[in-house]
Amino acid sequence: MENKNLKNMETKNFNIMENSAYKMSDAEMYPDVDPNERLTPHFTVREMLYSWTCEREGIINRVAEPEVIIPRLRTLCQRVLEPLRRQFGPILINSGYRSECLNYVVGGVTYSQHCQGEAADINTPDAETCNRYYNFIKDNLEFDQLLVERSKKTGHFWVHVSYTERRANRMMTNPHYY
Repeated sequence: MENKNLKNMETKNFNIMENSAYKMSDAEMYPDVDPNERLTPHFTVREMLYSWTCEREGIINRVAEPEVIIPRLRTLCQRVLEPLRRQFGPILINSGYRSECLNYVVGGVTYSQHCQGEAADINTPDAETCNRYYNFIKDNLEFDQLLVERSKKTGHFWVHVSYTERRANRMMTNPHYY
């Protein structure tokens, strides 16, 4: 019996190495959390944990303290992302929660609110949409930090927004963070 299990493990490991199209299962990709859990009507845990970098690099975006992080993600979605979605329709999150490992790989700051489950980067197709999202959040919602960011490599814009319940939100803005 043990030899059969070992053979299955070896086959699986071989297939992972040889097949670049291998996709990790939910249990492998999202250990200790339910990726299908709804945080709000339009946002799930999966969406707030997903990372293209993790997929590309084979990194697991492990939630260090799910009992702390998931409620923080829910609050961020309720207070900021869901109202933005109601105003503009579907929005795409580039980066929500980041493990310390993922944050290091993407070059995030050491004390990033992404690692606390308190921040999200919102994809925007162009500068005009970025400014509309930014202005709506600034003028209508409570937040801790609100930034317009831009990739020096690609010129792509996104909105970084955070919300915290650990202290008073700072309402800190920077519309030209690039």
